[in-house]
Amino acid sequence: MSNHPQPGTELLDGVSGEELFSVNMGLTYRDFLVLPGFIDFNPSDVELDTKLSKNISLKRPLMSSPMDTVTESDMAIAQALMGGIGIIHYNNTIEEQLDQVRKVKRFENGFIKDPVLLSPEHTVADLDDVKEKHGFSGIPITEDGTANTKLVGIVTNRDVDFEQDRSTKLGKVMTRELITANQGISLKEANDILRTSKKGKLPIVDKQGKLVALICRSDLKKNKEFPHASKDDTKRLRVGAAISTLPESLERVSLLSQIGVDVIIIDSAQGNSSYQIEMIQFIKKNYPAIDVIAGNVVTQGQAANLIAAGADGLRIGMGPGSICITQDTMAVGRAQATAVYKTAHYASKHGVPVIADGGISNIGDIANALAIGASMCMMGSMFAGTKEAPGEYFYENGIRLKRYRGMASLEAMNKGGDKRYFSESQKIKVAQGVSGYVVDKGSVLNLIPYLVQGLKQSFQDMGFKNLTDLHSALRAGRVRFERRTESAQAQGSVHGLYSYTKPSMRVE
Repeated sequence: MSNHPQPGTELLDGVSGEELFSVNMGLTYRDFLVLPGFIDFNPSDVELDTKLSKNISLKRPLMSSPMDTVTESDMAIAQALMGGIGIIHYNNTIEEQLDQVRKVKRFENGFIKDPVLLSPEHTVADLDDVKEKHGFSGIPITEDGTANTKLVGIVTNRDVDFEQDRSTKLGKVMTRELITANQGISLKEANDILRTSKKGKLPIVDKQGKLVALICRSDLKKNKEFPHASKDDTKRLRVGAAISTLPESLERVSLLSQIGVDVIIIDSAQGNSSYQIEMIQFIKKNYPAIDVIAGNVVTQGQAANLIAAGADGLRIGMGPGSICITQDTMAVGRAQATAVYKTAHYASKHGVPVIADGGISNIGDIANALAIGASMCMMGSMFAGTKEAPGEYFYENGIRLKRYRGMASLEAMNKGGDKRYFSESQKIKVAQGVSGYVVDKGSVLNLIPYLVQGLKQSFQDMGFKNLTDLHSALRAGRVRFERRTESAQAQGSVHGLYSYTKPSMRVE
């Protein structure tokens, strides 16, 4: 007979989530701890599957923020490969945002339906431009560089690597002997041809010899290297895009829908507005296939309005970010943990997931956000400074840094970030964010596995194998919490040492 206590028979210490957040005082993630549960499984048994929105599920509860120093195509690709999602910012022109979304959608596909094409009259320099813009160089060649004429060849790196004259026409260097497949072939059959032919690309042609699709060998490798990748129904990586509530966003939504964006986030600092409600209703009426995440909100009343308007998800947070000074400047906002719990408590009754946005600087903050009801965690500073974040590295006092700024900083607002603050026409701009620098963290492709492993160990300590069980237990009062004093917080961190080596999030 086992001497171990059975799950659920322990005496209940601490308080429930409802009791913890019933006090009339805002709490942050550091103000409480989750009390440990019963362990009868390994961290490897923990599954982190979650809901981004009503209709989109992901393998990892992590996503990057739509900030111009955090998420463009490189970051969104990395997030999707690792099981999360990136949201392309709107501090750009419509065409620039569309180009970023296209890069993600084209990065990994089953059948690439709209491959980049060139003609025999194009030059090696043109191929270089394509590689710089899109990040790949295996380009099909058709008679006139469009899909309306026959496929006549293909050009890859091996054809041009040693070509010194970049003005050489592609017709002279392209590979003309092609292995192709006929339109209608299944993805599995196409993959089998790629394996046996050992070619990098497999063109799919119709009866007239015109190119209708392309399959890449590298995609097969990525399927093995990134088994948790976030993909749509056509096996393309998932990606989101941010919009404002301004009239120009109506065109953005239309064009984004045409290129297959998966989710749209309405990016407003205070989301409880008539402008946002009208935008939600417009998108849901005209583009019902696109999920809409609304926000930002921090109260149940705000959440109720946006859910009633048709929001498929909510983004929670007003002022907790490391570069945000909204709470100090505007005296409006809410402590982040309280905001997440209260809104998640209401939204869960309507089947709407919530995203904890801001105030996250380590694994413990992520775990706490999930434990009090969040389904996803959106991060800015956590992913800023990584290889995939926009911007160039530079050195200061021997430390490798990247720029990081709030979308309400004066710098970002001058570039268009003020679209989220309903102050577009005002000559006097009041900053609600700052600009700064963050230390190089290496690649997100190495950082996210570190975060995931830490989360799995945290879930094990809590005694839950998955997020569904954790949230069910939260609502039933079986997840127990305890407030902690400032001295308890100090004691829970490093103390009493003469010196120590601080752990780094940079993972090589």
